[in-house]
Amino acid sequence: MSDTKQLSHYIDGQWVAGAAASDSLNPSNTGDLVAKVPGGDKSTVNAAVSAAKAAFPAWANSSPEVRSDLLDKVGSLIMARADDLGRLLSREEGKTFPEGKGEVMRAARIFKFMAGEALRRHGVTVESTRPGVAVETYREPLGVFGLITPWNFPIAIPAWKAAPALAFGNTVVMKPASLTPATAHALTEIIHEAGFPKGVFNLILGGGSMGGALVEHPDVAGVSFTGGQSTGAIVAKAAFSHNARIQLEMGGKNPLVVLDDCDLDRAVQCALDGAFFATGQRCTASSRIIVTQGIHDKFVEALAARVKALKVGDALAADTQMGPLASDAQLETTLSYIDVATREGGRKVVGGDALKLATPGYYVSPALIVDTKIDQRINCEEVFGPVASTVRVKDYDEALAAANAGEFGLSAGIMTSSLKYARHFVRNVRAGMTMTNLPTAGVDYHVPFGGTRKSSYGPREQGFAAVEFYTQVKTSYTWA
Repeated sequence: MSDTKQLSHYIDGQWVAGAAASDSLNPSNTGDLVAKVPGGDKSTVNAAVSAAKAAFPAWANSSPEVRSDLLDKVGSLIMARADDLGRLLSREEGKTFPEGKGEVMRAARIFKFMAGEALRRHGVTVESTRPGVAVETYREPLGVFGLITPWNFPIAIPAWKAAPALAFGNTVVMKPASLTPATAHALTEIIHEAGFPKGVFNLILGGGSMGGALVEHPDVAGVSFTGGQSTGAIVAKAAFSHNARIQLEMGGKNPLVVLDDCDLDRAVQCALDGAFFATGQRCTASSRIIVTQGIHDKFVEALAARVKALKVGDALAADTQMGPLASDAQLETTLSYIDVATREGGRKVVGGDALKLATPGYYVSPALIVDTKIDQRINCEEVFGPVASTVRVKDYDEALAAANAGEFGLSAGIMTSSLKYARHFVRNVRAGMTMTNLPTAGVDYHVPFGGTRKSSYGPREQGFAAVEFYTQVKTSYTWA
C-alpha cells in the first residue's frame, strides 16, 4: 500500500502541524492507514478565521481576472493529477477507481467553470422614478465563509463550495469530514501550489467540535453545510445566533417511479445505477423504487438478477463494481436498516449480508427488498448504503402520491414513454430536481443543485445559481 500521509492544518498560507489525534483508514483494507490527522481546538479555528478575515479586503477588491486565472489553474492541476487523486480518493473513501477519478475530474471542471463565473459577477442599471437620479445594483462578496463538507464526495463537494466562494471574492475556512481528510488535504495542496494569497483559503482538520467552533464564530459571514438533518439543525441554530448566511444540504429519500409503459431494460439500468453505484452513498440515490403493478414482477426479477451479479471488492481492484462502505458505522447502519425492513414485512430477495473478503473491510452485498409499504421506515429514513426497496402501486396517481410521501424532497425520477405522465410528474412531484428516464443520482456541475422540504435550506448550490448565496446585492443611487 501507499505510504501513510501526515496531515496538517493549512492556515494563512502555512502548514500548521499538530499531534496526531485520529487516523484515516482504508475501508477496503482497514489494516492500511491512509493518514494521521492532527487534532485542533478553538484556537486553531480562531487562527484560521482571523487569517481569512485579514485576507478578505484585498481579495474582494482584486481583479476578477486574477481570481479567474487562479481558479482555472487549480482546475488544470487537478486534471493533470487525476489518476493519483482518484486513487487516493478511492483508497480513502471506498469508491471504485473509475468513480473516484470521475469525481476528481468533476472537481476540476467545477473550478474551471467558476473561473468563468468570476468574470460574470454583474449588476443592473435601472431607471429611477425620480428625474436626474441613476440607480445601479452591484453584487458584493460577504466575507469569511465556513464550509463543512461530507465524506461521500470528498473532493467534488469541497470544490463546488470553495470555488464559487473564492470566485466572487470571499475567503474560506474549510472543515472536511473526519473520514476523508487526506483527499481534502490533497486539494488544499493544489490550491497552495496554484498561488492563492495567504489567508484566502484555509483548511482545519479534526472532529465535529472543530466544525461547531467554526459555525459559531462571529466573524464567519456565511456557512455552507452538507450532512445529516440532525447536524444541519445544530449548524443552522449556531449560524443564526450571529446572523450568518446559511445553506444546508441534508440528504434525500429519492423515489424512482417505474410505470408499465417504460423501457424495461433502461428502467433496470437506471435503478441499478441510482441505487447501488458509489455503494449507495449518494444523497440523490434511488433508495425507494415505486413500480406500477403491470410491470412490477418483471422489473423486480430483472433488477434482482443485475444486483446479484454486481462484483463487490477492493475499491482499487480492476474488476470491482461496488466498493465497501466508508466506515464501520455505515456498515452497521446499513445492516440494521435491512433488519428493520424485513421485520416490518419487507422481503429480502437478494443481498444484504456483511461480506468477508481477502482483506478486512466494510463490505456488504447490495440488497433489494420488495413488498414494502410507503410508510415503513425503510422508505422514510435515509439509509446511505447499497439498499433499494420497492413499493407496488396500482397506477400513476398512486405512484405520484407515494413519491411525494415523507419529509425529503431532493431528487425524483420517472421511467415512462408517456410525455403526458412525464410532464405531469415534473410539475407535481415535490422535489428540487427531477429526472425523466435517468437515474435520480447524477447531476451536471454547471446547473443548480438542491431540494425542497427537509432536504435543503437556503439558496441553491452549484453552477450559475451559486452567486445568490456567495454575494449580496448593493443598490446605489446617484444624483447628478
